[in-house]
Amino acid sequence: MDQLSPARVSGSLLSDSRAVRGGFIDSLKAAQVTEAPYRHWALADMFPADVVAALSQLPFPVPDLEGVSGARELHNNTRCYFDPENNALHPVCGAVAEAFQDPVTVGAIMDATGAAIEDCFLRIEYAQDIDGFWLKPHTDLGVKKLTLLYYLADEPGQDELGTDIYADADTWTKRSAFSPNTAMMFVPSNNTWHGFEPRAIKGVRRSVIINYVTDEWRAREQLAYPTPVRRA
Repeated sequence: MDQLSPARVSGSLLSDSRAVRGGFIDSLKAAQVTEAPYRHWALADMFPADVVAALSQLPFPVPDLEGVSGARELHNNTRCYFDPENNALHPVCGAVAEAFQDPVTVGAIMDATGAAIEDCFLRIEYAQDIDGFWLKPHTDLGVKKLTLLYYLADEPGQDELGTDIYADADTWTKRSAFSPNTAMMFVPSNNTWHGFEPRAIKGVRRSVIINYVTDEWRAREQLAYPTPVRRA
């Protein structure tokens, strides 16, 4: 992947969310929809190349698992979000957050998926997983109304690090492709089982987790904006 100069990373193109929004909507329109074991979408070429590069270069520290894994909640104190502070400090964070807060994006997601995300709040997490990380199967059912798992896959030897998809809590079905600038998306329900089976991780497994959550979400400091989203 081409490296960008600091001047370009902080340039006006990255601060313009329209390019991010347009790339995502084009990707959504072309997404591959799979019905089994539950409906999910595979998106490709989701963001412009300079946005992808800037996301990979974000200077957030890689957290230490301290020998514990199985749920992201076990490491809440080291998790990183596109919150107002990071959105102001890092233009690419602000551009991505603004694009997914945009009413046009919200409407496109609702029309494509049927997800009831209007009046929800945008939450974006920057995940950096290292060897020893795993996630038990879970559904995201509850306050999350849409889940989009975006993969940076910016280091060699990471082809098998996609999300594991299950028919139920105990039945593994398949694994999503872990390819640069792709994503897996679903509308949480009682059968949307997914996780990450224990396996070797080379380097750092970087991903961006985008959720729309209801007003019941308690950790307001994690949200990109204090106001809910609206559709166009």
